[in-house]
Amino acid sequence: MSFSFFKPSRPRSPQEVAKAIKDSLTALDTKTVVEVKALEKALEEVDKNFGIMRCMLCGEGDTEPNADQVSQLVQEICKEDIIALLVHKLMILGWEARKDLVYCWSILLKQKVGSTYCCVEYIENHLELLDFIVVCYDNKEIALTCGNMLRECIKFPTLAKYILESASFELFFKFVELPNFDVASDAFSTFKDLLTKHGTVVCEYLTAHYDEFFDSYEKLLTSTNYVTRRQSLKLLSDFLLEPPNSNIMKRYILEVRHLKVMMTLLKDSSKNIQISAFHIFKVFVANPNKPREIKVILTKNHEKLLELLHSLSAGKGAEDEQFEEEKELIIKEIARVSRLPVLEC
Repeated sequence: MSFSFFKPSRPRSPQEVAKAIKDSLTALDTKTVVEVKALEKALEEVDKNFGIMRCMLCGEGDTEPNADQVSQLVQEICKEDIIALLVHKLMILGWEARKDLVYCWSILLKQKVGSTYCCVEYIENHLELLDFIVVCYDNKEIALTCGNMLRECIKFPTLAKYILESASFELFFKFVELPNFDVASDAFSTFKDLLTKHGTVVCEYLTAHYDEFFDSYEKLLTSTNYVTRRQSLKLLSDFLLEPPNSNIMKRYILEVRHLKVMMTLLKDSSKNIQISAFHIFKVFVANPNKPREIKVILTKNHEKLLELLHSLSAGKGAEDEQFEEEKELIIKEIARVSRLPVLEC
C-alpha cells in the first residue's frame, strides 16, 4: 500500500499576497455576467486572497501577526494602488469578501510605517475615493460596508475635513432619510461622526458654510419622520454646545428662524423631542445679549410658552431636579422679558 502526502504550501510573502490580491481584483474586469462560471471562479479567488490578507494583518488563532510582514504588506498595498481597487470593486465583491475587507480596512488605515499612516496618506492623494464611498450609500447592497469604511476614514482629521468640505457631504441630508431604516441609521451614524469627531475641523467648516449647512439642517429638524427629528435634534445639541463651536452657537441663538424651530419642537407630540428642544431653547432665552427680534418673539408667545413649560417634566431623579431648576430660570426670564409677574410652578 502506498501513501501520498500533500506537501504543505509555503507561506506567502507580503509582496506575493499583495500581488495575488491585485491580480484577482483586476481579473474581475475581464469577467462578465455572461461568463457566470468564470466570474464565480474569479470571486472565489478574491475571497481566498482577502482571507490570507486578513490572517497576515490580524494573526490566526493564537498566533499574533508578524509586525514586519504587516508593515511590508501595507506598503505593497499602497505602492500597487490596491487601496483604489478595493474601493472601486466594492459593488461586485461577495458578502464574505466585503466582511473581510471591513475588518482589514480599519487595520490598514491605523498601520504606521515609521511615522506615516501609509494608507491614509494614499487616500489623501486620491481623495476622489472618499467621494466614491459616500455615493455608494445609494446602493443598499453595499451601503453598510461603505458606512463602516467611511467611519474608519473619519477618525483621521484630514479625511473628515475633505468629506465635510466636498460636494458629496450634502448627500448625507438625503441619505439619513432613505426609506431603508438600516441604511438611513448607518448614514446618520456617519453624519454624526463627521460633526462630532474633530471639534476644530467642524468649527472651521461651520464658520465657512454656516448658512447653507443650517438651511439643510432645518429640514431635518422639521422632517415628518419622527426618528429624523429626534436624532437630528440630539445631534444638534451634541455639536452646537461643544466648546470649539461656542462662536457658532452664539451666532445660532441670535436668529429668530432657529428660535421658531425650537418653539415648534417644544410642542412636538414626543416628550423626548420636547426635552431635547428645551435644552437648546433655554440657550436662546438665557442669552444675556438677546437681540430685539428674539425678545419680540418671546413676548408675543409668552402665554403659550409659559403654559407649555409648566407642563413639561423630565421624569424622576437627579436629572429631573436639574431640569426643574433650569426650567424655572427660563420661565422667570420669559416673564421678565415680557414684563409679566412670575407664575408659580
